[in-house]
Amino acid sequence: MTILSVMGTGNIGGTVAFVAAMQGLCDELVLCDINEPKQLAQIRDIAHTGIDITLSSDMQDLRRGDIFLFCAGTARTPAIRTRADLLSANLPVADDAARILRGFEGVAITITNPMEANNWYLHKKSEIPRERCIGFGGLLDSARFGCELKNRGIGGEPWVLGEHGEFQVPVFSELSEEVSVTVRDDILSALRGESMTVVRGKGHTAFAPAYHICRLIRAILNDEQVVLPCSAVLEGEYGIDGCSMGVPCRIGREGITEILEWEFDPWEAMHIASAAEHLRALCGRACD
Repeated sequence: MTILSVMGTGNIGGTVAFVAAMQGLCDELVLCDINEPKQLAQIRDIAHTGIDITLSSDMQDLRRGDIFLFCAGTARTPAIRTRADLLSANLPVADDAARILRGFEGVAITITNPMEANNWYLHKKSEIPRERCIGFGGLLDSARFGCELKNRGIGGEPWVLGEHGEFQVPVFSELSEEVSVTVRDDILSALRGESMTVVRGKGHTAFAPAYHICRLIRAILNDEQVVLPCSAVLEGEYGIDGCSMGVPCRIGREGITEILEWEFDPWEAMHIASAAEHLRALCGRACD
């Protein structure tokens, strides 16, 4: 039996739960939220699909999950300039999650922003090994990068590393053609504002994050050993430590089974260094 635990059943957590149930990724869903009417409504809504799945809202069941999704907390709005600005609002929620996760034996996926700081905090405070603490964001950013490349007629596989935020790093050296610095900077600027085009229009993102989160869940449950862009707690990889950062990770049943160290071109290396500096400071603030 596969159990998916979701802490925070709002737009993303609730949509992930529905998609995971629809795709048959789990046999049991544990859905918990401080907003009890919302929590019960999400459970009832999924029950009304008729999908054969066990549903629970017991907070104590969260640590039974094979996979735990941390989706709780304040979401970004047009009034919030960057994801990093959510640190003070969401750190107390991350602290609650860390207490719940002590003794947890599954894989934790952090979605709540600022994702890297929260992923770092969960690892440090819950004492879950770093390979079982995965930050989500790179898959979504990479898909957005892919849309931008397609619109410009540029081929190749899209990868975005670094931060899930202002310090994201699109990897142009993996593409099939050279891209000038001017075009790179233009694309990076577009990517930084891409999520807000959705947030301003409908108030939140949901479909794309849920789709890519379920892709990550599937890679874990099926022990795919596939390389995906995820945020990992670094201990010297790329010469970086003291933070969680988006890097190429091999993903399997035990979480992150390998962190690949790619060679970057000068433009990418410069932006990776800036991302690391920013994230070390942010993660340091989280654990002060």
